[in-house]
Amino acid sequence: MDRKTLTLIATIIGSGMAVLDGLVVALALPKIGAEFHSQFSDLQWITDAYLLFLSSLILIGGSLGDIFGRKRVYLIGLTGFTVGSLLCALSPDVNWLIGFRILQGIFGALLVPGGLAIINTNFPAAERGRAIGRWSAWLSVVVPIGPLLGGYIISVGSWRWIFVINLPLGVACAYLAMNNFKESHNPQNRRLDLAGAAMATAGLAGITYGLIEGAANHWDGGSIAALAAGFLLIAMFVWQENRHRDPMVRLSLFRSRNFTGSNIMTFLMYGALGGFAFILPIYLQTKMGYSAFVAGLGLLPVSVLLLALSSRMGALSAKYGPRLFITTGPLICAVAIIMLLNYGPGDDFITFLIPRTVLFGLGMAFLVAPLTATVMSSVENSSSGVASGINNAVSRVSGLVVVALLGLAGAGSTFRFTILLSALLAAAAGVVSYMTIQNRPVEVAAKDS
Repeated sequence: MDRKTLTLIATIIGSGMAVLDGLVVALALPKIGAEFHSQFSDLQWITDAYLLFLSSLILIGGSLGDIFGRKRVYLIGLTGFTVGSLLCALSPDVNWLIGFRILQGIFGALLVPGGLAIINTNFPAAERGRAIGRWSAWLSVVVPIGPLLGGYIISVGSWRWIFVINLPLGVACAYLAMNNFKESHNPQNRRLDLAGAAMATAGLAGITYGLIEGAANHWDGGSIAALAAGFLLIAMFVWQENRHRDPMVRLSLFRSRNFTGSNIMTFLMYGALGGFAFILPIYLQTKMGYSAFVAGLGLLPVSVLLLALSSRMGALSAKYGPRLFITTGPLICAVAIIMLLNYGPGDDFITFLIPRTVLFGLGMAFLVAPLTATVMSSVENSSSGVASGINNAVSRVSGLVVVALLGLAGAGSTFRFTILLSALLAAAAGVVSYMTIQNRPVEVAAKDS
């Protein structure tokens, strides 16, 4: 195979590692909790420790690649993520596991934004679109395989093996990357927004800690102080972004109505998805008595429908405009979620659960491709990379915040509370889309600053 094909394979493997990690860890949480005798707040931290550092550092991770070399930063991220996976597999208790998940999140922030950047700089313009299409197609194949493979491994062996899987993948990706990636960087004189990154990380950490530990510790003074400090730091982060020459988040992009509306919608809808995808595998295993493999099967319709319908919905959105699709999709998801409110022992897996996850998958298929297209078309071409990064970060921050909220109702009511919250967020996303999204082919944002 030629260098470009091997480059594409390497980026698919690297991005696939991050995708698989997100898909299978939720399935493993009941077994992790049982082995370590963990509280519900510990399970929240296993998810949110990773999301916290990934979401707060992902934008600066892309900037580091631009400044210091995309190949170099990608390899550092890949190595750190792989080592972090090994350490997660060897964790002696839940606190060590949470710490190693932080390590995964930090290095994941270097790895995740690098895949498309490597393709963009290693392929000539005439071949770039086809390469990105192949990259997206193969990642789409990973999505339905992930829950099945992860569920099977957890059912027949230890949860630790879901992290061990990353080791051979990481070694293969590193070998291909070192021998085939061409180094590239942005020659422009850019400055890292380190203060912004620190404020975003500390602010989100304070909010996450306050919500998780406040619910677990009856809202003691430390939890309330952390929550207040978190919101203050986020306000300081917005102020910092408005004055920095090379900000992590270019606030001028939000002058575009479609960009602002699509990101608010993203926060609401991906918050709903984050809560739904977190609680359902736990509930299926701990309350309904199903194995991790069967729990993975329960989520499979979502992946299959996304794979089967996303390109078609993208084409229809391009023809008729995105507003109908990213309004209808969240509302369908809200209906599907609320129909699970009274799900309990005695309800059949095939006739009760599967039709509802099929409906949820249909709603997601309606909105994913049109949403991405709306984000990208709402800004100038020169700002497309920044716009995509912001939208990616918003989707991860929303999952982080919603998972942190799930302990508010108490352990006995967590499932019903999560279902109600997720359905409300999805419905709100549909309303926001209807009120803000305009069917314009391209809406140019403010000039680059």
